[in-house]
Amino acid sequence: MPALPGVYQFLGVDGKVLYIGKAKSLRDRIRNYFTSEALADAKRGGLLFESAALGSILVHNEKEALALENNLIKEHQPKYNVLLRDDKTYPYIRLTREKYPRVYVTRRLKKDGSTYFGPYFPGNLAHRLVHFIHKHFKVPSCRIDLDRSHPRPCLEYHIDRCWGPCVKGLVPDETYEQAASDVRAFLGGRRHTLVKDLRKRMIQASEALEFERAAGLRDLVSTVEEITERQRMAAAQGRDIDVFGLHAEPPLVAANIFHVRNGRVVDRRELYWEDIERFELPEFLDSLLPQVYLGQRLIPSLVAVPSAFDGMAALEELLAERRGSKVRIAVPLRGSNKALLNLVTTNARNCFEQRFRIRKPTPAQLAEAWREALSLPPAEDGGTPSTRIECFDISHTQGVEVVASMVVWDDGTMKKSRYRKYIVSRQANDDFAAMREVVGRRYRRLKAKAEPFPALVLVDGGIGQLHAAAEALEEVGAAAQPLAAIAKREETLYVYGQEEDPIRLDRFNPVLHAVQQIRDEAHRFAIRFHRQRRSKRSLRSELLEVRGIGEVTARKLLRTFGSLAGIRDSSFEALAATVGRRRAEAIRDHFGGQAQQL
Repeated sequence: MPALPGVYQFLGVDGKVLYIGKAKSLRDRIRNYFTSEALADAKRGGLLFESAALGSILVHNEKEALALENNLIKEHQPKYNVLLRDDKTYPYIRLTREKYPRVYVTRRLKKDGSTYFGPYFPGNLAHRLVHFIHKHFKVPSCRIDLDRSHPRPCLEYHIDRCWGPCVKGLVPDETYEQAASDVRAFLGGRRHTLVKDLRKRMIQASEALEFERAAGLRDLVSTVEEITERQRMAAAQGRDIDVFGLHAEPPLVAANIFHVRNGRVVDRRELYWEDIERFELPEFLDSLLPQVYLGQRLIPSLVAVPSAFDGMAALEELLAERRGSKVRIAVPLRGSNKALLNLVTTNARNCFEQRFRIRKPTPAQLAEAWREALSLPPAEDGGTPSTRIECFDISHTQGVEVVASMVVWDDGTMKKSRYRKYIVSRQANDDFAAMREVVGRRYRRLKAKAEPFPALVLVDGGIGQLHAAAEALEEVGAAAQPLAAIAKREETLYVYGQEEDPIRLDRFNPVLHAVQQIRDEAHRFAIRFHRQRRSKRSLRSELLEVRGIGEVTARKLLRTFGSLAGIRDSSFEALAATVGRRRAEAIRDHFGGQAQQL
């Protein structure tokens, strides 16, 4: 090994990367792995035992080694590295490139011709801006196929939050193009130009005696000016800090990151590990911080950490280049930053207790956690967010007695009084068609009664059931309704509109526990209803063997006497009073005279 900076890799027998590290001097760093102390260490000893080869990549300096190490760790996910398993990134707003552009909140950048704005910090800012765009520019975020014609617009059009491009002729092309251009200027930071253009259009509308349109443009001008002024004031005051706190009881580790912007805490991030057998704080921070920041655009001027580590200087230099101004990584020893570090450490300890000692979170905490995990939008207009989840499941035996269940979870508990059972009209072995029918029936009824929709619709199944439910919601006119599916075997969550990025929550996550509870309850309720239907069907089948007894009469007998045993043990007079003497005699003869004639 040369005494030069670079990145080294331990490889297994199959060529798989087991560990990736960086060093100012590769020779000195590798030598440390072969001391008696290192060989006695569980982690390093295990690494050497599994390794079959050692590779290295030379770079010019430690800063380049740091960047290369981070990229390789994310690419190979080595077994022995400290991995940032939480893949939270801050969202962007995507303005699509199509005839009628739409806006979406996304956490992934793709080369698809769309224009991306952001990232936005804190995360719910992107959702608030998209809500503002719906309300004032009427550019939608739906997933409706705009290449085909639709007979009628959805609810968003009727509440004046969409131009309705899904229905041919509802909006002139030039009107929609102007709205999309305004959105592009608003998101692109050209708000002065946008305000100037809006004022010009306001005057033109006023001169054309279109006073209602002029008033709408006037209100939009004042709103855009207010947002611009508020951002200008916020940028001129306060501090810009990230604070790290950790609590470790190996192999379990919990970390909290508080993001302080403009002098106030605007967001927090929770990270967890379950497999850190050997925990040394400096080494842990040396591995963690590059993974947190080297993939982000939002870099603070100060990062407060509980301990110094080897790569601090190189990481400071690299982050400063990316930020375009000085970045300092420091260990606070006194003052307000030290108090803030203590607070974050206390929060990390509390998160550790909640996560690994299975302390049940409050309903509000749980609702916020699943909103964050599923990247769902916050409550509109700053109101109290709904916590209601409605979950659907289909049950049948080879297409026979196809039924469905809907269960409701709200405020941290299952609300059994709101459960619903459905008998599917099309009795066939087609779960997708059944899901489409049941979801459509449920929300068509809610819409007709003007009742609020849930915060989340959850379906038991995979992408097929998810898309079937989405089609039903689109037909109802609720295409913007948050929707997700949970697959049984993999415990994978698919959020509609983000199917390419399935969510796999770790086994300690309270969101996973809640979703599993809801899914299992829907499954139990559907199975129970299906068995009841199947049992009644078998009873009716035996009654149908009696001469003169048809479906209607069989149902009447079961409704009157409750069961086959009740029919068998009933008196002849009771049977005759229900179905007539001739049929009562037939029943008595069929059951071998067990019906007692008084």
